[in-house]
Amino acid sequence: MNMRLVCGSIAALCLMACSTPSPRQASATPPTTVQPSPRLLLVSIDGLRADALDRGLTPNIQRMIDGGVRARWMTPSYPSLTFPNHYTLVTGLRPGHHGIIHNSMHDPQLGGFEISNPAAVTDARWWGGEPIWVSAEKAGVRTATWSWPGSEAAIQGVRPSQWQVYDRSIALEDRVQTVLGWLAQTGPQAPRLATLYMENVDKAGHTYGPDSAEYRQAIQRADAIVGQVLEGLDARGLATGTNIVLVSDHGMAELPEGQVLDTERMVDPAIAVATSVGQPVGFQAMPGREREAERALLGRHDHYQCWKRADLPPRWQYGQHPRTPPIICEMEEGWDALTPDMLARHAHAYRGTHGYDNTLPSMRAVFVATGPSFKAGRTVEGFDNVDVYPLLTRLLNVPAAANDGNPDTFDAVLRPR
Repeated sequence: MNMRLVCGSIAALCLMACSTPSPRQASATPPTTVQPSPRLLLVSIDGLRADALDRGLTPNIQRMIDGGVRARWMTPSYPSLTFPNHYTLVTGLRPGHHGIIHNSMHDPQLGGFEISNPAAVTDARWWGGEPIWVSAEKAGVRTATWSWPGSEAAIQGVRPSQWQVYDRSIALEDRVQTVLGWLAQTGPQAPRLATLYMENVDKAGHTYGPDSAEYRQAIQRADAIVGQVLEGLDARGLATGTNIVLVSDHGMAELPEGQVLDTERMVDPAIAVATSVGQPVGFQAMPGREREAERALLGRHDHYQCWKRADLPPRWQYGQHPRTPPIICEMEEGWDALTPDMLARHAHAYRGTHGYDNTLPSMRAVFVATGPSFKAGRTVEGFDNVDVYPLLTRLLNVPAAANDGNPDTFDAVLRPR
């Protein structure tokens, strides 16, 4: 198998200080030992819309639903992008608190962040908060991650006991075998938490759109991979002792051809430059030209609206972090904004996208869970994805770090210990 597994830990790197309101506080004195709990597998199908589960395409996920719990939908945090929401799922913090405020962003001390830049992705100073694998490792519970965003950095000086660097060339089937191998390990160093990441649905959604045959086929393939997980756990005698939580990070919306704006037509680049693009577009004024930038951008325009950071809609809970650009423009659903060079490369490449207002139905994400800790055949109403982290700590029986989630969301669907 063409797989590169990396294990161990490195010296701690300092985290960026964040002048934001304090999230909900958790116990300050974690126990040195924890009671054994079922294994936990956290699975992400990137870009899977909540309503995709009602299309008759996902018989294996339906098996999970029949034997466990489904949310009608899960609301992503704003902005509804991949890295901010994957990291929210495992920290319980909104992007305005954990600092991954976009897939591309700028920090005065750290420079630029792009999800394709390994130097940035592995730099722990970008990653605030405490992801679930750090919470678990600190409590003596071993973890293994298949390339969950954030897991390639030594956050708080802690890495998962075993982890895989992201490599899109590794087949989904091979990823499953690696994760099943982790879960089958025995002894005190065996991981009790593992994660699995699949990007094929998101890729098909971007390239062909969420109503395309290709998007449906990608959903069916992801569901087949879930079937391999379920069968593999059964074959190894692990099914009755493993909880599975399956999520997506956001949904997907249609992007009709031609509905892409040039960021340099939104404002003269001599006045302000775009520091992030897509659906939430961030602008930084050139020195001494702040007033001009505000006059050019603030307010409603054809196909987008712009706010100063401090004036963003409160329901987005987004503007607190200092990395948030001074001016944010949110595109209307079905519109995109790119720099001229990106337009030249990608203007006709995409038929679907995300990053829009997180409350739009098209942006809704998936939550399904099954295993010994969950009651069977239950449905929960829509909830915010910050609630997943406190659930994960509860399933692993480890102390939760400070977070924005509601620890009571799943009370009615969990079995008594």
